[in-house]
Amino acid sequence: MKGIILAGGSGTRLYPLTKSISKQIIPIYDKPMIYYPLSVLLNAGIKEILIISTPNDINTYKTLLGDGSKIGVKIYYKIQPSPDGLAQAFIIGEEFIGNDSVCLVLGDNVFYGKSFENKLQSVADYVDKNDKSVVFGYKVSDPARYGVIEFDNGNKVISIEEKPSKPKSNFAVVGLYFYTNEVVKIAKTIKPSKRGELEITSVNEEFLNLQKLHVNILDNDTTWLDTGTFNSLLEASQFVKTIQKRNSEMVACIEEIAFKKDFITSEKLLETADEYSNNEYGKYLKKLLISK
Repeated sequence: MKGIILAGGSGTRLYPLTKSISKQIIPIYDKPMIYYPLSVLLNAGIKEILIISTPNDINTYKTLLGDGSKIGVKIYYKIQPSPDGLAQAFIIGEEFIGNDSVCLVLGDNVFYGKSFENKLQSVADYVDKNDKSVVFGYKVSDPARYGVIEFDNGNKVISIEEKPSKPKSNFAVVGLYFYTNEVVKIAKTIKPSKRGELEITSVNEEFLNLQKLHVNILDNDTTWLDTGTFNSLLEASQFVKTIQKRNSEMVACIEEIAFKKDFITSEKLLETADEYSNNEYGKYLKKLLISK
């Protein structure tokens, strides 16, 4: 399975903050926002990753993450010329995806939960073994902002509707999608919505119609944060700060995940620790070497 992080868009909801900087570079407490979706792909065991961003911002990500060798993965880059919908990621990434399954994670989504982290690898394996795609549902107070899941009386998923004026449930589809290779063909056939975008919900509806979509409802032990507003941005930083202080361990430390999964050696981890030696991040990485 391969992974895609969609880090495009103009970030207009965060103007003037994002007038001169990509939204996914903005810090969530002590790390760039993009570290959080990147950590999801690493926890899923994915080692080939494509980052899609705007012509103005793509070089920023290249400077930050390079070719991925520091965390033992391969990172590639593609430009999204204009924000024409989430499903466009599969058309832009067609060559990168090749014949593999693919996981798409949105660059402004934050996930946390021990059970969730452990689940990611098993979900990736499930997609490859069962030829079925997987999306996640999460109970929210403002479902009209998202793709909304409709259930029948037996709790079977019967529809997914994009930003409905009258939501049929309080369960939203989060910004993390595990798809079979069929997603590329489907993305090419869907038509733009009234907003002029290739909607990810249209992709999900097609998989649902083909009876090839499993919806996994996230439990109360998992936290999902969509950092698209000023308030949610602040809440995410406060959440990460609280968790890290309480547990004495970092959230979305990509070098730690790579080290624990044996993507990188102790020597490679030490190189990064030395590079960041003047701050708490570097000190934390060195503690990982001592404790192992």
